[in-house]
Amino acid sequence: MFEFPVLLGDIGGTNARFGLIEQAGSTPRMLSHEPTKGHPDISAAIRASLGKGGDAKPRSAVLAIAGRVDAPSVRLTNADWVIEAERIGKDFGLTRVVVVNDYVPVAAGAAHITESDLSMIGEVKHSGQGARLVLGPGTGFGAAALVPYEERLAIVSTEAGHTDFGPTDDEDFEIWPGLERLEGRITVEALLSGPGLARLHAAVTRVRGGGGGSAIDPSKVTETGLSGEDPHAAEAIRLFSKYLGRVCGDLALTFLATGGVYIGGGIAPRILPVLNQGGFRKSFEHKPPFAKMMHGIPTSVITVNDPALNGLAALASEGDRFIYHGQNWHG
Repeated sequence: MFEFPVLLGDIGGTNARFGLIEQAGSTPRMLSHEPTKGHPDISAAIRASLGKGGDAKPRSAVLAIAGRVDAPSVRLTNADWVIEAERIGKDFGLTRVVVVNDYVPVAAGAAHITESDLSMIGEVKHSGQGARLVLGPGTGFGAAALVPYEERLAIVSTEAGHTDFGPTDDEDFEIWPGLERLEGRITVEALLSGPGLARLHAAVTRVRGGGGGSAIDPSKVTETGLSGEDPHAAEAIRLFSKYLGRVCGDLALTFLATGGVYIGGGIAPRILPVLNQGGFRKSFEHKPPFAKMMHGIPTSVITVNDPALNGLAALASEGDRFIYHGQNWHG
């Protein structure tokens, strides 16, 4: 159990967002966004955020970080901060500090998500009672499953973004020679992320004979692709949608996610028109011999603001309902 008020933290390599939930079941309030490079460590960032929130005085904390939480001391992938639940607890006199992977709260939030928080992809709207899958292409690629376990919900965080990804049809084999390899590999995250969208654009440009194929900013790919200004960008977005559908389908099969697939991250909401053109669902459902089952699984994009913050609040308010892995320190 968490002692209230509870500090909530969504910590990435570039920014850390902090909020506070005053009591179980209440709506969390945002304290501040803090740049990771603007503070020497996480305690300094927390101190600054609490000051901006009217010198809020939390009694416990639950923090989500963009990285694998597999030791008492975890360094952020893209920042110099070292996250230690015990150190944070002692610095602020807290009774409990929990540190989890950043997709654990997104999965927790999916337990209460409603249709008003979603934009559907395809025509299937009604989910079953099985596991739910949450994933998101953004700066990287995160994924977790919410699996019913008797009266509780187990949250299984993954490193699915770092699995290999390969070509399967003629179009893929045409594009693959133009793709940049990372340490000799092409992974899910290497394609299904902001940098991945830029890599796809560069590959299409190389293969189609449009020049050197140097990477451009992902936002530029989205802008010029959706407007029709750049046909290579439009093709890159279409391929991104196709590959996202394929990976969503693979992970839905892995976890038997008949409860639905929920896509977060910053890219999917911007390319919803392309996701709904049909290539996403075609790739998602093409999983023989299980195509019929896949056809019945709904897929949607999370459009509600701050799904991670709402999920952190759910972990704080309904701690006994969820089973999950992470650092768990008690004072």
